[in-house]
Amino acid sequence: MFKKEDDWGNYPKGIIKELMKESASLKGADILYYGTIPNAAGLSSSASIGMVTAFGLASLVGHPTDRQALAFLCQRMENHFIGVNTGILDQFAVGLCEKDYALFLNCDTLEKEKVALKLGNYKLVITNTNKRRGLADSKYNERLQECREALKVLQEVNPAWKTLSDISIEAFERHQSRLASIPKARARHVITENARVLDAVKALKVSDLKTFGELMKQSHRSLRDDYEVTGQELDALFDTQRQMAGCIGTRMTGAGFGGCTISIVDANTLDVFKETVSRKYNQQTGLEATFYICETGNGVREITEEVVS
Repeated sequence: MFKKEDDWGNYPKGIIKELMKESASLKGADILYYGTIPNAAGLSSSASIGMVTAFGLASLVGHPTDRQALAFLCQRMENHFIGVNTGILDQFAVGLCEKDYALFLNCDTLEKEKVALKLGNYKLVITNTNKRRGLADSKYNERLQECREALKVLQEVNPAWKTLSDISIEAFERHQSRLASIPKARARHVITENARVLDAVKALKVSDLKTFGELMKQSHRSLRDDYEVTGQELDALFDTQRQMAGCIGTRMTGAGFGGCTISIVDANTLDVFKETVSRKYNQQTGLEATFYICETGNGVREITEEVVS
C-alpha cells in the first residue's frame, strides 16, 4: 500500500507488487540501499531505485532480468503505484546505457541506438540547485495533459498524427493558429525539441561537441519559454554557466522546478567554473550549489565487492 510518509520506500514496495503480479516467487530479502544520486534532484533517483530493486530481486529468485522488460515494469510501478505519468526514458537510461555512449531512444517505436560520446578534454558537470522540486510531479502531469490537448486539435488536420512526434516543424507552423496559447507553446517545445535531438545525434556522430552544446542551450531556452518548467534557480545557473569560458553547453535536466543542470566544461576551467557559478548563484538565490563531476557508465548490473570498495 502506498503511504506518503514512506517517501522513497514506496518505490521498492511498488516494485515488489509488480513482480508479484508477474508471479515472481519472492521469498523475502534484507536490502541495503547505498547510492550517490541525490533524491528529488531530477537525476532519476526514483528510476534507479526501481531498476536496482527489480533487477536484484528478479535475479535472486530466477525471474527474467531482461532490462527492457524491467524498465517497463518500473514504469508501470510509477504510473499506477506512485501516481506519476512518467514515460520510459529514465528507466531505459538506468537499465540500458553503456559507458562512453549516449542512448538515442524513440519512445514511440522503442527503436534505440547507442551513439559514441567522445568528450576529449571536456567533463560532464552536474550542478544541483539544492531546491527541492515540490511542483515537479504535479506539473509533469499538467504538461502531459496540455500536450494531449494540443495533439487533439492538430489531429483534426491530420488524424494520422498519433503523437506530437509525428508532426514536423513546418506542419506545426502551418497549423499552430488553431491552438490556444498555452497548448501551442507546449507543442512547440516538444516538436522543436525532437528536431534538436535528431540534430544532436548527428553532431555526436561526427564528434562535433560545440554544436551539441549549442543545442543544449537552445533546449533550455525552449524549456524555459515554451514548456515553462525551469524556474528562478535553474535559470540563474543557466545564465551564468552559458557565459563561462570553457562551458560549451548547458541545460536543465529532469522535470524542472529545481533540480539540476548538466554542463559540458573544459577540464582546464573546472575550478574557475565551479567557483564563479557557486558565488553568483548564491548571490542571486541565497542557495549553495553542489557540483558533481561525472563520467558515463553502464546500466543496472551485478557488481563485485571489489568494485564497491
